[in-house]
Amino acid sequence: MSVIGLDLGGTKLAGAVFDAGGAVVAEDHSLLERRGGTEVGTLVIAALHRLLAKAADVEAIGVSVPGIAHSKTGRVWAPNIPGWDDYPLRDEIRASLSYEDLPVVIEADRSCGIMGEAWHGAARGCRHAVYLTVGTGIGAGILVDGRILHGAHDIGGAIGWMALERPWNEKYRSSGCFEYYASGDGIARHARDLMAERPRYRGALRSLAADTLTSHDVFRLYDAGDEVAMTVLARAIELWGMAAANLVSLVNPERVIFGGGVFGPASRFLPDIAREARRWAQPISITQVEFAASTLGGTAALHGAGHVALRAASPVE
Repeated sequence: MSVIGLDLGGTKLAGAVFDAGGAVVAEDHSLLERRGGTEVGTLVIAALHRLLAKAADVEAIGVSVPGIAHSKTGRVWAPNIPGWDDYPLRDEIRASLSYEDLPVVIEADRSCGIMGEAWHGAARGCRHAVYLTVGTGIGAGILVDGRILHGAHDIGGAIGWMALERPWNEKYRSSGCFEYYASGDGIARHARDLMAERPRYRGALRSLAADTLTSHDVFRLYDAGDEVAMTVLARAIELWGMAAANLVSLVNPERVIFGGGVFGPASRFLPDIAREARRWAQPISITQVEFAASTLGGTAALHGAGHVALRAASPVE
């Protein structure tokens, strides 16, 4: 018996065949290369069929998507993929198969991230854990009593919209307050905002083209002592700590896992984030939680997709 997991991101697609014990027995990787709409759907199906050709006795398919996965319909809202406002991904996958009764489970990447970490990563052995993923955006996969918290309409964990500032500002509308400052895109955006507010600033960030500035530039120049980079990351650390404190107070998890492309370079700040969280969180629960960096890195959602497929193949109540 085997299952297939697929992890669709904003720029790439990864897939793997997992055996019944959870070991990866085959892999497949593709780039989206600015594709959108049905072109991305075609890419997903092509990767799936390449993996099916390498697998034996596939009993379920799990797919991680970067947005909202509607569990009842299998349709997807993925803001970083053009044309995926309400994309019928599950129907397209099933239509491509010769046996339509094969279980196909579509999950949000944040949910797959926590399932991957609980299966093979830093949340292993936990029944209550949070996977705080910081990349282009920010989300949280939340595990409560060993089950993913989806919410009434599958939008649970959209913590980029956490209200961590007042008063409300129109600029928070599209991404949320937390994500505006502390996501990968937000870190670069905040640096650009500060440079616009400080016309006398002549640090190293000023020499970079504003429209190509990335969070990686900010991390690099933080190490060089650039004042704007240091201000931007100090703010991000504060907000990561506040958000973690809110999650700890709300969920009372055993572990909070920090993952995504920003953690990565931001993993060194975990002691500072924990220190900030201790200022804000419920005082007993914050002493009972461990903060840790993802041990699966960029493969957490892929492993989670494999795990949800295995659960679909062998459901246990």
